[in-house]
Amino acid sequence: MIRNFFFVLCCITLFSCANKSVEKKENPYVWKTLSVKATAYNSLAYQTSSTPTIAAWGDSLKPGDKYIAVSKDLLKLGLNRNTEVKLEGFSGTYLVKDKMHSKWRNRIDIYMGTDVKKAIEYGVKKINLQYKILKDSLKTP
Repeated sequence: MIRNFFFVLCCITLFSCANKSVEKKENPYVWKTLSVKATAYNSLAYQTSSTPTIAAWGDSLKPGDKYIAVSKDLLKLGLNRNTEVKLEGFSGTYLVKDKMHSKWRNRIDIYMGTDVKKAIEYGVKKINLQYKILKDSLKTP
């Protein structure tokens, strides 16, 4: 009888531990989709300022980096500094590293290093982007 009791106790302990290890932690992030107008820019003084490789938040831009600038209205939607972004027509993940002039609305600028030809060829497009945002930030008070 005591042996059966210990056997049952061991089984309960094993199953309770197994259930805890199987439980998955919920991902605190979601990907939201947004339709925006997209253009491209370069880190050249005549396109930006006298410090073309320094972004609005002070980050350094280097050719080859996958960065974007966002219009200031998109900041309110959660597209803040270092937000991960996936762009339609581009592979990989980009980071928000720069802000655009306040005259622009619902717009992004894709960083293309010093390749002016590539930026001009890209032109202006309407694209969908997905951005990663904390679920908690979606809740309204």
